[in-house]
Amino acid sequence: MSDITPIPLFSAVAANAGLDLITPLKRVLQRHWYVLGEEVSQFEREFSAYLGVSHCVTVANGTDALELALRAAGVKAGDVVATVANAGFYSSTAIHAIGASPLYIDVEERTLTLSPSAFEKALEHKPTAVIVTHLYGQLADVTAITGMARAAGVTVIEDCAQSHGAQRNGKQAGSFGDVACFSFYPTKNLGAVGDGGAIATNNEAIATAVRTLRQYGWSAKYHVGSAGGRNSRLDEMQAAILREKLPNLDRWNAERRSIAIRYNEAFADLPLRCPLSTDSDYVAHLYVIRLEKRDALRGHLHRLNISTDVHYPVADHQQSAYRTVSSPSLPVTEAACREIVTLPCFPGLTSQEVEKIIAAVREYFLE
Repeated sequence: MSDITPIPLFSAVAANAGLDLITPLKRVLQRHWYVLGEEVSQFEREFSAYLGVSHCVTVANGTDALELALRAAGVKAGDVVATVANAGFYSSTAIHAIGASPLYIDVEERTLTLSPSAFEKALEHKPTAVIVTHLYGQLADVTAITGMARAAGVTVIEDCAQSHGAQRNGKQAGSFGDVACFSFYPTKNLGAVGDGGAIATNNEAIATAVRTLRQYGWSAKYHVGSAGGRNSRLDEMQAAILREKLPNLDRWNAERRSIAIRYNEAFADLPLRCPLSTDSDYVAHLYVIRLEKRDALRGHLHRLNISTDVHYPVADHQQSAYRTVSSPSLPVTEAACREIVTLPCFPGLTSQEVEKIIAAVREYFLE
């Protein structure tokens, strides 16, 4: 076990194997139109059709998508936005950019996604909106959360940065709430070759507002009609690549899920916790296990040239730049941040590599 070829956490070479990425790029270069052109328009139509929603508006990245979705939904400085604290500070970044205040809510023990019961109690703080993060590719209990939110007049924003293609009862991630946000960072289940993002919605007013906000807040060229605008546009090359990749998304998700199933079966007798679901509501963006003394396992795997990571080691409310005197009580979130570790799980990871990872993890516990 000590002499193996390095296994990365993610490999763009393996994930993109067999794709023709040159032809779509040539298409853009031959048109000589690089921003907000035909490729962007076509991708927005194709992705909204895939999701089963009326509108898709692309932006520069997933964090911009969150911020512009909040602004388009009417969230303003001083408002309260409910969110989780275990998802990498991305929603918190967007909330703080507006001048709103994050209301951190604990997560479910089994899925590490937003707890409906904790959200129900948090409604007494009268949040304007809630960001529901489908973490690691696992759909949250978004139906229950959306029902409570709408009864209370709270806007539901789905964070789908890690859940492209996840579905429940035939509905896609991004089609449950009032508006949804996607990232197309290269490691995502649907990834570009640079940054990119999008919002998806059935609300025409929100879609129109985001189209305005993504381009300086222009009501007409050089006429700023909406406050809070920015330069946040997906370029034509990224859109062309995403159009090439979108038809492969479900196949890639199935490949990710099959790796997760193999891991779950192989680790069932070990003293660790595996992802709860390997059904269609989980697209295995990240395969995350939980165990005590996770750093010892990481060290063992590192010595065997197997890459791991921690998504994410510091809860949002404990980040030094925003640490508050009155910290919320988030016991499940904080325990998870101490225990989680991510194993390689991506399209193109070979069967032999999966077996090596399984053998290495089992060796750690059984040696």
